[in-house]
Amino acid sequence: MNGRADFQEPNAEVRRPIPHIGADYIPTEEERRVFAECNDESFWFRSVPLAATSMLITQGLISKGILSSHPKYGSIPKLIFACIMGYFAGKLSYVKTCQEKFKNLENSPLGEALRSGQARRSSPHGHYSQKSKYDSNVNDHSSFVTSPAADNMEKELIPHYEPIPFSASMNESTPTGITDHIAQVKVNKYGDTWDE
Repeated sequence: MNGRADFQEPNAEVRRPIPHIGADYIPTEEERRVFAECNDESFWFRSVPLAATSMLITQGLISKGILSSHPKYGSIPKLIFACIMGYFAGKLSYVKTCQEKFKNLENSPLGEALRSGQARRSSPHGHYSQKSKYDSNVNDHSSFVTSPAADNMEKELIPHYEPIPFSASMNESTPTGITDHIAQVKVNKYGDTWDE
């Protein structure tokens, strides 16, 4: 090492920073065009067909008597519910396709964020990944590290319970002392009762 803080190997891969896409992000014109295109295509090619199909299936099930219709409103509530579910299912089913369209955009911060997010998820740990400011130097075997003093305090405060073997736990074959005996009560013509 030469003591310089900005030292970098000549053949090292230069990572571009992942753009920050937050609530205050303003999309580019091309991204707005893709948003509108995704909205139109998801509506006409996914939501409308799925909503219509789910309504037809629901009406068929009501006609066959498998589903019951409402006494006052008939099949309308179930058809509206089927239409809404089909609409949202169509929109959700188009998310991956829309993400791919954004990834294919050349000069798009949103596309870059999607591409780098995919690379980070699919690459092995440590390769082409940018560390979050919340990451720590914790080993892979533990989700958190505590001090020995905290460990001792934890042992004192939390009681230690031995695991109960499965055969000793309550199950259907364990006698409980509860019976299904129903007492027979007799009543005479004067209303007097007695047990047998």
